Amino acid sequence: MKVVLASASPRRKELLALLDIPFEVMVSDETEVFSENDPVLLTQKLSRQKAEAVFEKIESEKCAGSTGDICVIGADTVVFVETDGRKEILGKPADRKDARRMIEMLRGRVHTVCTGVTLCGKKDGRSFSDSFSETTRVYVAEMSEQEMEAYLDTKEPYDKAGAYGIQGRFSKFIEKIEGDYFNVVGLPVHLLYKNIVKI
Repeated sequence: MKVVLASASPRRKELLALLDIPFEVMVSDETEVFSENDPVLLTQKLSRQKAEAVFEKIESEKCAGSTGDICVIGADTVVFVETDGRKEILGKPADRKDARRMIEMLRGRVHTVCTGVTLCGKKDGRSFSDSFSETTRVYVAEMSEQEMEAYLDTKEPYDKAGAYGIQGRFSKFIEKIEGDYFNVVGLPVHLLYKNIVKI
């Protein structure tokens, strides 16, 4: 079965490579539309949009054996914090001011990271599509103003949901996590593996 990752994320490529399954990368041109307030539904919807867009592109262009078995993997990750009984979703920051706002919301608190994954494609001539998600709770230590400014001076906060990457410089502020570490990096490896094996 041909496997295609619908993501340009270097982190997702590294994590998918851990499964020892050969795969190709084809990036979705879909514009993300944030129309859900529930992080689980949002990540599943966005992952489905990406996977289905790439699958449709492969089918329409008859790329590399589209008549054979194919599985496209779409994924999307969001960070969210609960305040006053509502969930605020933190995407990638627009600028330094936005990144600072996000880090201020996270420091000294617990937040949740949710990754939605969609597998879609064809097997034995029949189409399939399945979406699932994983959530992980992350505890962030207090940070001084100087520590926060030093982190904001790096390039790390600006291309990541919630303005941080657990595997980078921000790791020194992670007190603990409850759940799947790889989910926080961007792809729940074990859950993905279980679902690919089913196909």
